[in-house]
Amino acid sequence: MARVSQEHLDARRRQILDAAALCFARNGFHATSMQDVLKEADLSAGAVYRYFSGKEELIAAIVGEVLGEVQSAFEEAARQSPPPPPDLLVASVLGRTLGLRESLTLDGVPAFPRLVVQVWTEIPRNDELAAVLGKGYAAIRAAWGRIVEAYQDAGTMRSDIHPDHVARTMIAAVLGFIAQQSLFGPAPVEVLRDGLRALMSVSAPESGV
Repeated sequence: MARVSQEHLDARRRQILDAAALCFARNGFHATSMQDVLKEADLSAGAVYRYFSGKEELIAAIVGEVLGEVQSAFEEAARQSPPPPPDLLVASVLGRTLGLRESLTLDGVPAFPRLVVQVWTEIPRNDELAAVLGKGYAAIRAAWGRIVEAYQDAGTMRSDIHPDHVARTMIAAVLGFIAQQSLFGPAPVEVLRDGLRALMSVSAPESGV
């Protein structure tokens, strides 16, 4: 029997994950069956179960993959001296994350933002998924904290603000932007970039006037 190449295995795994992501984004986690995933992927049950045991493993793999990409991007930025400014950094990382999934669409609309919201709704009912997301969120917060410390060391950001407060705020801005896309339709990452740039330009009024 011919040996299956790693490239083939990776491509098949990608095919299954993308099919599952579309199904979850379209119908939600609980309304999606493994049969729906098989149909979307156009694969047999044996081909899919070779890689994933069920829906829980599929959604955990999707979430873990995205969080890993984002974490790696911010950790790479943290090693730069100094890191890119927040507006450019956020736009770059979010643009890359969305770009890798631009082929996943529902009725011509990007499916990834809807998938993110579906994942959020599942977290209170799924301890395994909550653990995966919690671990990834903590790692991204830590990476952002190191980025903020690098800004402060370079003198480009105030030093009297706790780095984790900035980290949480930046993550909230990105998640809120993704939620808006899910609710109100697509928007280019330049919208978030320009908004952050404008907020960064605000100066405190002089006191004692």
